[in-house]
Amino acid sequence: MHDKFKMSAMGELSFFLGLQVLQKKDGIFLSQDKYVGDILKKFGFSDLRSANTPIDRERHWGKDGTGKDVDLHLYRSMIGSLMYLTASRPNIMFVVCTCARHQVTPKECHLHAVKRIFRYLKGHPKLGLWYLKESPFDLVAYSDSDYGGASQDRKSTTRGCQFLGRRLISWQCKKQTIVATSTTEAEYVAAASGCGQVLWIQNQLLDYGYNFMNTKIYIDNNSAICIVKNPVFHSRTKHIEIRHHFIRDCFEKKLIYVDHIHTDDNVADLLTKAFDVGRFQYLVVSIGMLDP
Repeated sequence: MHDKFKMSAMGELSFFLGLQVLQKKDGIFLSQDKYVGDILKKFGFSDLRSANTPIDRERHWGKDGTGKDVDLHLYRSMIGSLMYLTASRPNIMFVVCTCARHQVTPKECHLHAVKRIFRYLKGHPKLGLWYLKESPFDLVAYSDSDYGGASQDRKSTTRGCQFLGRRLISWQCKKQTIVATSTTEAEYVAAASGCGQVLWIQNQLLDYGYNFMNTKIYIDNNSAICIVKNPVFHSRTKHIEIRHHFIRDCFEKKLIYVDHIHTDDNVADLLTKAFDVGRFQYLVVSIGMLDP
């Protein structure tokens, strides 16, 4: 690189685009604990011994002081700060995206939910992604979806994550543009979205000399898998928008391969729904997040 670019050695990388990089002999640890500390201080959560934090005071509520309406600027600022944090904290992505849907007219209950996120960050400020050095170098993906999870318009949400070996490299959480009429349709649309992300990663890795054709995508819905593997359109799938059916073409060309996985082993569940503490902590560890 010195032959082609003007550059100087700055030592070992420790900070990059807001991400803290800790390089060890057995792997690399990415976190944003400095940023977590900054936003906790900004919104008054650096010290939780007192319940009277700045966002609890009357000046942050609506003009009538009833607490029914929340200051839009405050709420959006909190959501924006949390969205930036999801760059290294996929464990909070589901709840942050859910709260972000209420930025137009947030209510008191939405603010309480956001405050719970900050309290969780207060208890786990250093949690980050661990990239193990010794790990199989194969591309795998997990796809999942809820069914009608959005309470306002009953749309489902697509969730997916992609791994290089045991290293989490990409994750998604996005509300679908259609109203799915069945769990199968919601899962199929999510699989098509995950397929698009896999194809993009495949093309990126080709530049580095790695060919990951026939990448395995794990889905926990057998009916969705059957639709992917069946090249014949029939009455049960004609209502699904055509743009989602490209996953069939990718399967026939052996760019991807779909396989069934039990719901308990589908790590994309972390981006799909709320869980009890035990299940949540298990999924956090399963995707490669550790607290040094």
